[in-house]
Amino acid sequence: MPPERTLARCAWVNEDPLYMDYHDHEWGVPVHDDQKLFELLVLEGAQAGLSWYTVLQKREGYREAFDGFNPERVAAYDDALVEVLMSNPAIIRNRLKIQSAITNAKCFLKVQAAYGSFDAYIWQFIGGEPVHNHWQSKAEVPATTPQSEAMSKDLKKRGFKFVGSTICYAFMQASGMVNDHSMDCNWYAGRGSLV
Repeated sequence: MPPERTLARCAWVNEDPLYMDYHDHEWGVPVHDDQKLFELLVLEGAQAGLSWYTVLQKREGYREAFDGFNPERVAAYDDALVEVLMSNPAIIRNRLKIQSAITNAKCFLKVQAAYGSFDAYIWQFIGGEPVHNHWQSKAEVPATTPQSEAMSKDLKKRGFKFVGSTICYAFMQASGMVNDHSMDCNWYAGRGSLV
């Protein structure tokens, strides 16, 4: 039996199977489902000041606490539910981040009403097609781009919270708006390809 091939992954991935699975099957894969886009928006906002690994470990807790990231339900959360969420150890218990998820759900619904879908709105910032970058190392990957700056500015104008340019760029990476797999990663050329 031939030896098992070791897959090269981006330098930011640790050895936790949860993290490797996220990198291999989600990160950089284009997302066009509004509910999934809302999930990523909430989780990227929750990441502010923390590592994505911390958020990823709590994602299932978030899914349960935030009604599967249903924006209509989250938009209806009241102060009493905020207090319940503040006592939930399965999520990041930061009042501003919890309240921002509710605010963002309300803003999200307004964008859907105006554009037909959040997907149609958010993908316009890159012209509707993923940007494929060609980074040789983690150090080359930017924290922001002109597109993430434009996205951040427009989201803030619409009332969204925790949507700074760095958060927006991380959202773009997570939702596959940009492919930032490094050139030495097996996922650089295509999903799961063995280069």
